[in-house]
This record gives sequence, C-alpha cells and structure tokens, in this order.
Amino acid sequence: MISIFHSVSQECSKITTKKYSTSFASAIRLLHRDLRTPIYNIYGLVRFADEIVDTFHDYPKKELLEQFKNETFQAIERGISLNPILHSFQITVHTYQLDPSLIMDFFSSMEMDLDLAHCDKYLYEKYIYGSAEVVGLLCLQVFCEGNKDTYEQLKPYAQSLGAAFQKVNFLRDVKSDFLELDRVYFPGVDFRQFGMDDKLKIERDIKQDFDQALLGILNLPIKARFGVYVAYRYYRSLFNKIRTLRPERILQERVRIPRYQKMAILIRASVRNNFSFASGSRI
Repeated sequence: MISIFHSVSQECSKITTKKYSTSFASAIRLLHRDLRTPIYNIYGLVRFADEIVDTFHDYPKKELLEQFKNETFQAIERGISLNPILHSFQITVHTYQLDPSLIMDFFSSMEMDLDLAHCDKYLYEKYIYGSAEVVGLLCLQVFCEGNKDTYEQLKPYAQSLGAAFQKVNFLRDVKSDFLELDRVYFPGVDFRQFGMDDKLKIERDIKQDFDQALLGILNLPIKARFGVYVAYRYYRSLFNKIRTLRPERILQERVRIPRYQKMAILIRASVRNNFSFASGSRI
C-alpha cells in the first residue's frame, strides 16, 4: 500500500530532525499534531541540503547538491520519489501548496555556500533570505493552513525569526565557519581582529530581529503559537548567553544551552502559555 511508503518516508524526516537538532525536534513536538509531520518534512529537506555543503568535504559537493535540487523538483512534479526525504517533502509541498520560488531561493543560498568566502552586504542579505527567511516562510504556509490573508500579514515576522535564528547560528558557529571552512558571513568583519565593537553591532541587529519576530509569534494561529514560541525562547537564551561572552570566546568554542536549561525554558514557557489562556490574553 502506498500509504505505508508515505508513512515510512515521513518517519525518515522525523528521525532526521531528532538526530540533527534536539531543540527543533522538541519545539516541533509542541505544535498541534496536525502540523508536526509537515514541519519535520521541511526540516528533513533543509538539513540534507545543508549537510551536503557543510560536511561532504571528501565528495563532489557541487554535483551532489545539483542532483539533490533536481531530484527535489522532479519529486514535486511526479508526486513521488524513492528518496524518502524528498518524497515526504513533496507531500508537504502539495498538501500546503508551498511556493516553488521559495524552494528555488533556498537552493540558491545553498549553492552560494559552495564557494562563499566573504560576504558583502548584498550577499549577506541574499544568503540569509534564501537559507533562513525562506524556511520560515515555508513553515508559515503550513501554520496558516491555506489562509492567505494571515500568511501575508505574518510574512515579515516569519522572515525576522528565520533571520534571527540564522544570525545566532553564525555567531555560535564562528569557530567552525571561519577556522575550518574559511567562511565569513558578517559583512565588513575580520575575525582575525574581532573585537567588542564588531560583536555589539552584530548583536544589536539580531536583537531587532528577535523583537520584531515576537510580535508575529503573538499572532500566529493557535496550533502553531506555542511550539514556535518555545523555539524562539531556546534561541533567545542561546543569544543571551553569547552576549555575555568576550569576542575571543566565540572563536574558541561552540556555545550551547545545556539540557537542564532547555527544560527550564520549556516549563517557563508552559506556565506563561497557560496563564495567557486562563486570562484571555496572549503569550
């Protein structure tokens, strides 16, 4: 039965999410059950593409990424793929009528990563749009479940949240990006002379994205709001931890949020969420 193939494929995307990101997997579990599987399916595609450009150093990355992109659109056109990650993704594309131009923009940013060394402002904004804001918009299309007015209203906030997440990732991963992959995403920054002024400028920009994003989270459809809010709190806590560090520290280690702190974030978010429903207010 084809339904078994659908189920097995989507389970692969779920496993991929859990193996690669415990934080996102935890946040997805807090979404309404109707939304969990399609978000796992989106993450599976994004994770595999990112893995090609970031870790497949002993393999022909360019050819593999091109093949993965072509097979993604082939899966969407055919409505089936023997690659379970792509099959699960195309199910979500067709179910929620995901915008194919967003998918193309995502792959364009992944292609940039193959040769990217230093970004100017234009490339930085283009890369963040395709690699992060687009993912936020794909998820938002799922969250809105066909309500185009809500989607249009919340688009800029979803983009801000995606941008905030990506910029925090850039700061967290400076050690591997700069020292191992020779990538510098932040325009005008020389990590050989990275100082407090540079760090504070980047952090002000990220704070603006987070503040903007929160306004949108408060207006998300109820099925999505709590899970997205917890993801926001995870990343905001990671950002706050990075802000306490000297510039040289983020060049020496990858900052993490310990498991006990993640649990505390979840408990606080749950209490705040329950209070909001009881009082008739929002998060």
